[in-house]
Amino acid sequence: MSDKSNDTPLKKVCIICAKGNIEDVYASLVMANGAVMEGIEAKLFFTFFGLDAITKKGKRMFKLHTPTVGNPALRFPNGWRVPTWMGAIPGMEGMTSSMMKKEMDKLDIPPVDEFMEMIVAGGGEIYACKLAMDMFKLKKEDLYDDVKGVLTVGEFYEMSGGENTQIIFT
Repeated sequence: MSDKSNDTPLKKVCIICAKGNIEDVYASLVMANGAVMEGIEAKLFFTFFGLDAITKKGKRMFKLHTPTVGNPALRFPNGWRVPTWMGAIPGMEGMTSSMMKKEMDKLDIPPVDEFMEMIVAGGGEIYACKLAMDMFKLKKEDLYDDVKGVLTVGEFYEMSGGENTQIIFT
């Protein structure tokens, strides 16, 4: 049991999103939004396939999916666990992604762009990884308008310093 008298409040979270699937992107967005709502400084850093969440070019940020192959925790909204072999069935990923989006709509979870607007309005900051941008041949203008900048990993670490800061990798 921890001694709460020595605990100091969290001041900053720096969240790294490296995957472009619904569950990882939304985990990052929910955590960042929760932070700004609690008055905690929040910085989101999108790298590798996580860049899809902030890429307006080709409307990739609106085409996120839930992977079905190799996802042993996958279950339908009714709680039924989906056997991993079913992920290989043609159309399964599209159907699963559609069901996830419908369930999120029922809970009034906003789409990616609206979620990011809320985070930025609350003082959160959104960044893209320079290495991943170069690798995927993306330019700043390909990204969501509220992306504050394109950073190297070193620049991200520089802004991640400070007492009571956490780096979270989703």
